Amino acid sequence: MDEIAKVKQRFSIIGNSPALLEAIGRAVKVAPIDLSVLVTGESGSGKEFFPKIIHAYGARKHKKYIAVNCGAIPEGTIDSELFGHEKGAFTGAISTRKGYFEEADGGTIFLDEVAELPLTTQARLLRVLETGEFLKVGSSEVQKTDIRIVAATNVNLLKAVEKGKFREDLYYRLSTVVIDVPALHDRGEDVVLLARKFAADFSEKYVMPPITFSEETQRAMLLYRWPGNVRQLKNVVEQLALFNAGEEINRDQFMGLLPIDYSANASLVPSGAEHKYETEREMLWQLIYGLRNELKELNRKVEALKDSNENIIKPEKIQSLIKYQPLDSDTQGVTVVKEVPSSLEQAERETISAALKRNNGNKKITAEQLNISQRTLYRKIHELGIDLNTESISG
Repeated sequence: MDEIAKVKQRFSIIGNSPALLEAIGRAVKVAPIDLSVLVTGESGSGKEFFPKIIHAYGARKHKKYIAVNCGAIPEGTIDSELFGHEKGAFTGAISTRKGYFEEADGGTIFLDEVAELPLTTQARLLRVLETGEFLKVGSSEVQKTDIRIVAATNVNLLKAVEKGKFREDLYYRLSTVVIDVPALHDRGEDVVLLARKFAADFSEKYVMPPITFSEETQRAMLLYRWPGNVRQLKNVVEQLALFNAGEEINRDQFMGLLPIDYSANASLVPSGAEHKYETEREMLWQLIYGLRNELKELNRKVEALKDSNENIIKPEKIQSLIKYQPLDSDTQGVTVVKEVPSSLEQAERETISAALKRNNGNKKITAEQLNISQRTLYRKIHELGIDLNTESISG
């Protein structure tokens, strides 16, 4: 077993994408050399594994490892947390306290979300990197520390430098070696491997029948951009495993748990610079398949209505509509068409608005009656500019 495979096994890292393997390889190579490392990547992509790898495979592995989330510590106390303080240095400082740099002397400190550090703290951190010296808050006595710093961020630090939010000299000190962790949507088949792993872990932990994923669902997983990365995938899989234990998950069940987000980051589109016609054909196939089903269902409903009541829209008028008719209910409970809209867009807008009012704004029931998914309903509401407030829409 090669070194990278051993690392994956030791830290339970799932995936075989070249970008992931390259990142692990860089961590292993830099670990024995006492340099500062900057880990970059999107939030939720798994950056926290890499400082652990560097510490475990470095000369400091028997010393302390401390992880600090810089974004979670208030600006007024961050200096005290990192460097410690003297008794009476500020209100509430009832005793002298060691900071993380003193506690982890000889070991490794992982500074997560390092871009969130205030500029004054950045200056203190730069001094530690350059000289190994620091001052406790409220003290004039210089102290020494022997520390290795691994930092991580999901922010473009060079842009932060341009905006004056991050010190340029500190950036170059921290980024002696850069490890870029790939986003989940750039890891290809790793998405399916991780989904199966999360499903199996959930089943084992809670003693529930495991779920599986249909081929159509797996294709949708590969197309989705996963803006929340691995963290989002785990959340979705665990919800599916909880409410659909023992089932094969179909595409609609999977899509139903995706957030309604109209930004490009959340769409079911392929990522990366390389144009892949296979993926494009897959997307077109899904579109055609969905339209065909909607058309078949519409024809079925029209035929049923024609049989049930003669006061129904005439067949020649139906041809002027492609998707949905604006429907209302007469006194006998039979659905009839009030008037023929002038355009497809108007037809859809009036149909959806009428259905929402008829169902007291319940989007789930409305989607079922229109024979579309809730996601499609949300998209139509957005595209057609239907005012949710005037329709009193509910979940």
